Amino acid sequence: MVEEGSEQRLIVVTALPVALVVGVFGVSLGVLTSAAGIPEWHVVLMSATVFAGSAQFAAVSTIAAGGGTAAAILAGVLLNSRYLAVGAACAPVLRGGRWRRFLLAQLVVDESYSVGLALGDEGRPDRRALLLAGVMVWLTWVAGTAVGVVAGPVVGDPRTLGLDAAFPALFVALLWPQLGRPGARRAAVVGAAVALALAPFTPDGVPLAGAAVAGLALPLPRVR
Repeated sequence: MVEEGSEQRLIVVTALPVALVVGVFGVSLGVLTSAAGIPEWHVVLMSATVFAGSAQFAAVSTIAAGGGTAAAILAGVLLNSRYLAVGAACAPVLRGGRWRRFLLAQLVVDESYSVGLALGDEGRPDRRALLLAGVMVWLTWVAGTAVGVVAGPVVGDPRTLGLDAAFPALFVALLWPQLGRPGARRAAVVGAAVALALAPFTPDGVPLAGAAVAGLALPLPRVR
């Protein structure tokens, strides 16, 4: 029981800084939504059910720029295509029947996957860390979004606070510790090359989708 409690504390301590930063991004999303004139409860509900930061930012930005619902959904789907690779990596550690695994998979996001890998073994994410970190990130994301829609009229443009640069910084912080794993550097280089090649002439989301597909095409390192 003591070991279990210690393990849980380690997960919370590891995931807490990431969850707090995600909460700040939630505030930024709420502020952006308020500036775009989207009803507050819409974005809070979206954060609670979609739970995908980059895809939500893309969807809200598309609507704010005058795009339609279909374009916003397409942008979100393209950005979330990277979860094909993440889902394949997490599938072996999600237990239970099909519906149980489907529900648990909703807690698998970039941040929870990173925490799971950090506390996992030989390239396989730790199941408890993956899910507990997912719950923590979900709570701060939804709470941050709610704070953002309330504070939106006061803050105005989130770029004035530099929040638009924080999201790329978080992705780099999540990626950096993983580069020492087998095959990680090769996947990162190939993915970056594909994304940079597609970025000048494709819509938002396509470069990231291309990078994810390129990563899936690479042979996976053996995991015991």
